[in-house]
Amino acid sequence: MSCTAFLELLAREAPAVEFEAPLVEARAAGAPPEVLAELDRAKLAALRVRALLERRARREAELSALFETAGDLAGLRDVNAVLEAIVRRARRLLNADVSYMTLHDAERGDTYMRVTDGSVSAAFRTLRLPMGAGLGGLVAQTGTPYASADYFADERFRHQRHIDVAVQEEALVAILGVPMRLGAEIIGVLFAANRGARPFAQEEIALLGSLAAHAAVALDNARLLEETRTALGELSSANRLMQARSAAVERAAQAHDRMTELVVRGGGVEDVAAVVTDILGGALIVLDAGGRRLAAVGNAGDLDEAEVAGAAAASRGLGRTVRRGDLWVTSVASGPEILGTLVHRTGAAADGGRHPGEGAADHRAPERAPDGASGTDQRILERAAVVTALLLLFRRTAAAAEGRVRGELLDDLLTGRAVDSDALYGRARLLGVDLDAPHVLVVAKHGDPARRGRPDFPAHGRAATWESPDAGSVNGRAAFWASSDAAARHGLVAARGEETILLLPGADPGAAAQRVARELGASLGAPVTAGAAGPVQGPATVAGAYAEARRCADALVALGRAGEGAGSGELGFVGLLIGRDRDVEGFLDSVLGPVLGYDRRRGTALVQTLEAYFGTGSNLSRTAERLHIHVNTVTQRLDRVGRLLGEGWQSPERALEIQLALRLNRLRPGSEGR
Repeated sequence: MSCTAFLELLAREAPAVEFEAPLVEARAAGAPPEVLAELDRAKLAALRVRALLERRARREAELSALFETAGDLAGLRDVNAVLEAIVRRARRLLNADVSYMTLHDAERGDTYMRVTDGSVSAAFRTLRLPMGAGLGGLVAQTGTPYASADYFADERFRHQRHIDVAVQEEALVAILGVPMRLGAEIIGVLFAANRGARPFAQEEIALLGSLAAHAAVALDNARLLEETRTALGELSSANRLMQARSAAVERAAQAHDRMTELVVRGGGVEDVAAVVTDILGGALIVLDAGGRRLAAVGNAGDLDEAEVAGAAAASRGLGRTVRRGDLWVTSVASGPEILGTLVHRTGAAADGGRHPGEGAADHRAPERAPDGASGTDQRILERAAVVTALLLLFRRTAAAAEGRVRGELLDDLLTGRAVDSDALYGRARLLGVDLDAPHVLVVAKHGDPARRGRPDFPAHGRAATWESPDAGSVNGRAAFWASSDAAARHGLVAARGEETILLLPGADPGAAAQRVARELGASLGAPVTAGAAGPVQGPATVAGAYAEARRCADALVALGRAGEGAGSGELGFVGLLIGRDRDVEGFLDSVLGPVLGYDRRRGTALVQTLEAYFGTGSNLSRTAERLHIHVNTVTQRLDRVGRLLGEGWQSPERALEIQLALRLNRLRPGSEGR
């Protein structure tokens, strides 16, 4: 038998028991003793080679596992995945039934199960081991590897019932545990265990120790990575905070510069509101001392007056901006005098969800005050309130000064003093007023009509309102509004008691009166009745127009139309009585024009039908009898009249005007048959 048989066995990695076969076959064949001795020596050499190859293969697998573990650590992304891989490799390399890892809990002073592989017991996977208890607790306490071929028969360990129960439930018998070290600190224990008795070789203990060292490195890398991430997060937060504060300072400086420029170039409260909304977003409403709007920029919407008034009072008491829902309210004051309120509306209702600090200039969140508002934005609003107070004071002073000049000139025109003097024209030119251009004169009555005629209600005389207007009084606010309006339109304004008188460029007295009644009434928050006359040209015609405008205003009150504006042309037949020119044709055209025109174009008899209708007391049957037509025909004609004259033509007031117009129409030359 040749020794080559052993080489073949080595080549196919045969089990050790097969290496006896060549020697048995040689004995059976009667080989001489020297051949048998040689075969025995060859067998022993082959077994030694086989054992060496096995050790090298095992070492290669161990080194490969360690290399893979090192690779896992180098590309560490998930510490849980790395630890699970280490425990899984330990189980495979040591050919163990179960492998697991416990970590030290510094707060509770024990160890807890971190990762398991091959475990089937829920109690075992949640096991906690006190320091020094059981095999694992002893390894964690001493930092020394321990191995037991039969754990329950091993008296070296301090057995505890809850530990033994969990180990028995997992059916473990042989257990090996090695410490996981970081320098001198023991941070956990790595285990390999079998469900049958088994001694652990020194090489296996060394291999598990190497894997435990890798696990400790993985945990330390994870800790360092977490600390690095935390530090980067803190640095990023600090950087964002610095950027936000820098942006807040920049926004505050921008607001300061723009508001300063406003004051220098003589801007108004509307400009302040525009600057604030441009910087902060949202909408800004500027209210006067009485709660009426002076300006609004953005989608302001409706305001709860009581809520805003309460917030303004709180703002004055605290000396800062206060919040009410989506409103930020800042009081505008000059010393003890309340001049108004700034109301900043934020949120989707104002501009699609921007909040203070998220305006057009910068969308990054600025520093926040304790109550949730932006501290910078609060200061911007409060600075805007100071600028608004200055502008209101400037505006009041300028209005008072200009109002005195304009009031004195108009008062001279109303009293007819020196209307042809060159000095009068010179004063008008300085104010930008062309006295020879068409003007309308408007008299606005804003007091209680019941007070008129009392001794304390001056109907004539010079106006003293312009000398020291009380901004809080109705007369003072009316004078302030009228002065601003007259200056903007190159007109004149004066005040006499509770009348505000305006001489404005234009040729439509009715439209001017309606505008003044509407806008001055909105400013005062109370009804204003305005009468107008004109157009007038030249100083000599102003006094007469004033008398007619006053009569128009008084007529509106007498007709129950207080709070409206009209000239004599809008008063119907009443205008014929109080107007200077008594324009009958204009009255007829305004009242009956559509019906007269229809009759002329179509040859119909609508006017005749109207006369018969009113002449019979609005009785359809009697009207039909008088006209010798059918009742349905009367009804059709009156329907046509209604479409031409509009709804309400049969109301008492309109019916009276129509009947008067019918009478005047019959008095006109050539009216027969119309």
